[in-house]
Amino acid sequence: MPTPRRERAPSTGLFRRKPVADLLREVGDRGGLRRVLGLGHLTAIGIGGIIGVGIFVLTGHVAATMAGPGVALSFVIAGIASGASALCYAEFAGLIPVSGSAYTYSYAVLGELPAWLIGWDLLLAYALIVAVVAGGWSGYVQALLATAGVHLPLWARGAWGSAPGHRFDVIAAAVALLITALLSLRTEWGARFNSTIVVVKVLGVLLVIVVGAFYVHPAHWRPFMPFGFSGVLAGAAVVFFAVFGYDTLTTAAEEARDPQRDLPRAVVLSLAISMVLYIAMCFVLTGMVPYGLLNNNAPVANAFGEIGVHWAMIVVAVAAIAGITSVLFAFLLAAARIAFALARDGFLPGWFSGVHPRHGTPQHATLLLGGLVAVVAGFFPITSVARLVNIGMLVVFIVVCSAVVVLRRRQPELARSFRAPLVPWLPAVGVLFSLALIAGLPPLTDALFLAWMLLGLGLYLGYGRRRSRLAAWDPVAPPDQTAPLK
Repeated sequence: MPTPRRERAPSTGLFRRKPVADLLREVGDRGGLRRVLGLGHLTAIGIGGIIGVGIFVLTGHVAATMAGPGVALSFVIAGIASGASALCYAEFAGLIPVSGSAYTYSYAVLGELPAWLIGWDLLLAYALIVAVVAGGWSGYVQALLATAGVHLPLWARGAWGSAPGHRFDVIAAAVALLITALLSLRTEWGARFNSTIVVVKVLGVLLVIVVGAFYVHPAHWRPFMPFGFSGVLAGAAVVFFAVFGYDTLTTAAEEARDPQRDLPRAVVLSLAISMVLYIAMCFVLTGMVPYGLLNNNAPVANAFGEIGVHWAMIVVAVAAIAGITSVLFAFLLAAARIAFALARDGFLPGWFSGVHPRHGTPQHATLLLGGLVAVVAGFFPITSVARLVNIGMLVVFIVVCSAVVVLRRRQPELARSFRAPLVPWLPAVGVLFSLALIAGLPPLTDALFLAWMLLGLGLYLGYGRRRSRLAAWDPVAPPDQTAPLK
C-alpha cells in the first residue's frame, strides 16, 4: 500500500507539534523495540525507580540536618506534588504509549522547542540520578565490607570532596558499568532481574518497619520539627528525589505488551505502594535512634548497629544494595530511551537511535550514557548532584501537569484509557507544590540548571532545529498543528 504523500512543514516553526494519531501510527509502522513487559514488570520498574537511595541514604541526611523526625512530613509534602503529577502521567501514558515519556507528551501538546528542552532536561536528570544512586550503593557495600574487616584504600572510598582523602568512588563507577552491560542485553532479561531485586528490596523495607518498631522510643520524636517548618519544607525539596521514579516505566511504553491498559495502572500502583512504605519507615527510623545520628552514607543499617541488632544491620545492608541496584536499572533504562527518542526525531545524531539487531535494545545510547554516568558517579558527591536532579524533575512535572489541562481543552474527544481526576484542580496542585519545592532549593542549583537549559537551547538552534524530522516533512494534520501554542 503506497505511503500517503506528506506536505512540507514550515522550517521556522519552533512550536510545530506531532499529533497524537501520528505518534501512534509511527510506532506501529516502525517496530524495532520488542514488546515483552507486562503489568508486573512495569510496576516493578516503577517501584525500582522510586524506592532506593532516597529512603536508604537521603532520609538520614535530611532528618539529621533539616527536618528531624518531621522528615515523615517532608515525604508527605513531596508525595502530594509527586502524586498529582503521577495521575497526570498516568493519563498521558494511556493516551500516548510511546517511548520518550514527558518529552513525547510535550511534543504532542506544547510543540517542538518545549519538547526538546524537556527531553534535554530529562536526559540530564535521569543520568545524574544513576550517578547519585551509584554513590549510595557504594556506601552500603562499603558498610557491609567493613563488617567483615575489609576496607578500600582511602582514595577509592568516595568522590572528591565527600570526605577528607577521598578522590574517586571506585565501587560507584564499577556498578554503573555493570548495569550498563546488563541493559545492553535483552530487555526482558534485565526486567526479570529487576523484578527479583525489587522483591528483595521491599522485603528489606518491611523488615526495617517490623523489627525496628520493637525498638522505637517515642521520646526520639520530640521535638518533631526541631528546625521548624522551613526545615521540613527544605527537606521536602531534597527527599523529592525519593518520590518520583514511576516516570521511568513510561519510557518503556514501546516495550509494554498492553501499554494503554498497563501503563496507567503501573504508575499509580508503584507510587502508592512506595509512599506507604516510606512514611512508615521514616517514623520507625527516627524513633529507633536520635535523628542526629542518621547523617551518614548507610543510615538505616547503622541505626540497627547503634541499637545492637547487628544481624538486622547486615540484612538491611544486603536489601539496600539490592534495592538501590533496581534504581540504577530503572533510570539508566529510562535515560537510554530518552536519548533514543530524541535521536529518532532528529535532535541527536542518528547513532543514538541504533537498536541491536538481535537483542532489540537501544545499545548505543545505553553504552555511551553508562560510561558518562560511571565518570560522574566516581568523581561527584551525592547531595550536590541530587539537588540538580530534583529541580530538573520538578520542572518536568510542572510541564506534564500543565499539558494535561491544555490537551483536555484542545482535544477532549481523544480516547483516554485513564483520566486524571479533578482536572484542572489536581494539575494545579501539582504545579503549585512543585514550585514551592523549587523555592526550597539553593540559588546555585537554580543557576546550574539554567546553564544546562541554555546549553540545550543553543544545541537546538544550532543543530536540532534544522535536522528535526518535522523540519523537512510534517505529518498529515489539521492546519493548526504547526501553529504556535496560543
